[in-house]
Formats: sequence, C-alpha cells, structure tokens
Amino acid sequence: MQFWAARPYSRIMRTRVTDMFGLEFPIFAFSHCRDVVAAVSRAGGMGVLGALYFTPEELETELAWIDEHAGGRPYGVDVVMPASYAGSDLGVDSPEELVERLRTMIPPGHRAFVDDLLARHDVPPLSGNDPGRVLLGWTDATARPQVEVALRHPIALLANALGPPPADVVELAHAKGVKVAALASTPRHAVKQVAVGVDVVVAQGTEAGGHTGDISTMVLIPQVVDAVDVPVLAAGGIGTGRQMAAGMALGAEGVWTGSIWLTVEEADTPEMARRRILEATSRDTVRSRSWTGKPARLLKNEWTDAWESAESPGTLPMPLQFMLVSEALRRIGSSGAAELATFPAGQIIGVMNQVKPAKQVVFEMVEEYVEAMERLGRITGG
Repeated sequence: MQFWAARPYSRIMRTRVTDMFGLEFPIFAFSHCRDVVAAVSRAGGMGVLGALYFTPEELETELAWIDEHAGGRPYGVDVVMPASYAGSDLGVDSPEELVERLRTMIPPGHRAFVDDLLARHDVPPLSGNDPGRVLLGWTDATARPQVEVALRHPIALLANALGPPPADVVELAHAKGVKVAALASTPRHAVKQVAVGVDVVVAQGTEAGGHTGDISTMVLIPQVVDAVDVPVLAAGGIGTGRQMAAGMALGAEGVWTGSIWLTVEEADTPEMARRRILEATSRDTVRSRSWTGKPARLLKNEWTDAWESAESPGTLPMPLQFMLVSEALRRIGSSGAAELATFPAGQIIGVMNQVKPAKQVVFEMVEEYVEAMERLGRITGG
C-alpha cells in the first residue's frame, strides 16, 4: 500500500470537524507523547497531547516543542477535570494542601495490601531521589494550572475527560478562540456536556483504553448522535479505516483514537510495554479500578487480578487510588516486574502487531476507509 498517496482522499472526507479545525482528515490522535502529536498533525489529522502526567512547567516545555514541530498544523490538549472525586468538597485551592489532606484519607489496610503484593513479587524499593507523582491532574485544583498553560499556546482544541468541563473553563477557552471537546460514555453525559457549551462530543465505547464506560462503541455512537446537535467523534477500540467507516456510517463526523499510537515509531512507550502490546490479543484487557479508582481498561495481568481477589480490600475512589499505588507502579516499572506492569490499553491492541511511523498509520487508515466506502458503494449500487 502506497501510504503517502492518501492525500488526494482528503476532499472526500470533509465533515463539520474538518471544516471546524482546517483538517485534511477527521482523525484525532490522543497521546501522551509530543512526537506522536506533532507527527499526526503534520500528516493531516489532529494530534492531542494528554496533559495529565505533566506538571505545569513540564507541560509548558512540551507545548513549546509541539509549537515548533507541528508544522503550523492544528493540535489539541487533553486535561482531566472529573465531575466528581474524593476531596472535591474540601474547599481546598492549593494543590500542595490538597495532597496533604487527601493522604490522610488513605486507610492503612490498603497500604499494607500494596506492600504485601510487591513483597510477594520481590519488587525492590526505588533507588535514588524519586519524588514521583502522588497526584496528577485529576482534580480541579491540579488541572486548572494545566488549562492555563495550554491556553497560552496556539492550540485548536481543549478536551476534557470524565464528565463535562466546568462552564467557566469552556468560556475561557472560547474567549481564546479554542474549541472544546469532552468524552461521553452515555447519551446522558453527552447532553450534559453540550449544555455547558462543548463544541464536539467524543462518544467513547467500552472497547477504549483508559477510563471508559460499559456501552459498546457500535451501540453508543448512534445514541449520542441522536441526542446532541454538535459534531460527534467515534471512539473506543478504533484504529483502522474500516472501523472509521463504520463510525461515520453511524453518524459520527470523525474518529478519536488512542491505543493505536502506543506502538508507532515516534511513541515513547517503554520497550517492555511495547513488546507486551504487540504480543497481546483483544482478550488481554480488562476494565479495572486498580489504577485510578474509576473504571479504566488496562492490560490484564497479576496486578489487576490481585485487586479482584478475595484478599483485596477494594479500590479507593479517585484520586485516592492513584495516590495509593503511584509509588508501587514506579517500583514495578523500574524493576522490570512484567507480571505486575499494567497500563491503559484498548481492545484494538489485538491488531497492533507491527511498529510503523505515525504518518503511515494515518494514511493507511485513510486508504482503508476509502476502500470500505467504495465497497459499500458497489453493494448499494452507488
């Protein structure tokens, strides 16, 4: 397949979202890696940087780099401002004070369970100075600084996961000329997001990696399309052109993709994780609260099994669960304990068995989409 020949197809993939953002292809690529974001934007789609793992200072560095390497093409930033989380009623604006207050809410029994799990697998302590991340941008107090940094850059889209973004954040983005998107796992969620001014709804089915609901993509997309009057992006286990064609046939005007970018050449995915993804099947993921306290699709292994066992004390609500396990996850990663190493991954990993450049993935999706639409045209006599 001559993947570089895909550009002429842009004229037959025009939707409201391509017009809204000036895109060649309605393909949105979520990634925590700036190289992937820039590569997808340069290829004609829109890369969206996940800001969750970055401090405001680190995010400034990442976005400045994308500004220089995206070739003037549009890109977006994704933050996580959940509608509900433990500690939201504490009335604390300082991230540092919030962390200290939340620490006291973690039961000793949960800490003992994690320590025992690591001991049984001979996972050593961290060496050297490792301050880590005990709390990411999963609260209003920690996500707002990320929003402020993002809006200082020429981003085209601000996306939010885990519920509708705060109305004042939507207004602030619009005042900067930035469109707002939000992920929805039910039609009811989509309606709430549009009510606060969201411009694009991402209908994400349960096949997706990371935080996700329990309605399948095929069922969810038409329900959301019927529930709102803004453009809808199909998401959840999507990484091929045929799936893109299916989403568009259901009424979506583009696709939101994530896991498919974990194994591209530009991705900074750790080698151990990349190898496991390439070997995995679509049955090797599971929805688990063991990572953040909210249901998230992860690669299934002894870590996720342990949290479902009879010995488990049960998971804590967001953000307490991540605060509980953050050091443990770093210890697992640094020690190479593959049997415990888990990470967000969608069911699309079943067809991810080759490392390719991000540009090639984009163009192969486009060509397969066109082939699928032409096949449908022949069936219907179009």
